[in-house]
Amino acid sequence: MRALVQRVSEAQVSIDEKVHGSINAGLVVFLGIGEMDVDDDLDYIVKKITQLRIFSDEMGKMNKSLIDIEGALLIVSQFTLYASTAKGTRPSFIKSAKPDMAIPLYEKFIAKCERLLPVSTGVFGADMKVSLVNDGPVTIWIDSKEKK
Repeated sequence: MRALVQRVSEAQVSIDEKVHGSINAGLVVFLGIGEMDVDDDLDYIVKKITQLRIFSDEMGKMNKSLIDIEGALLIVSQFTLYASTAKGTRPSFIKSAKPDMAIPLYEKFIAKCERLLPVSTGVFGADMKVSLVNDGPVTIWIDSKEKK
């Protein structure tokens, strides 16, 4: 499972020119689900994202987590995080999970996050427009298969 996480002061996702989800301070999570992902990958990513200390404390140091600041998540499915650009100029997405596997994991991810924080989402597989104000900027890549 892969997540591209951006610390934001505000963000929203629109579908067919209507706002579907929005947040103020928090994180936008672009979530990619791979063909080999299981519940352990999901648990790792949820814990890492919600406990990542990337928000400023009173001294201006990144010491606070999303939970600490009582922030929110905007979760957007993003199969293109599994793009392979090794050959040619057209990316291959064969390592992305097919919808019948990815949708249940995506929904579990949302449910686990909702137990901890306010969550807004896009719609799996929809053509979405995401707008955000990256705070910092802070952008972090997390891959559950690269945990050490």
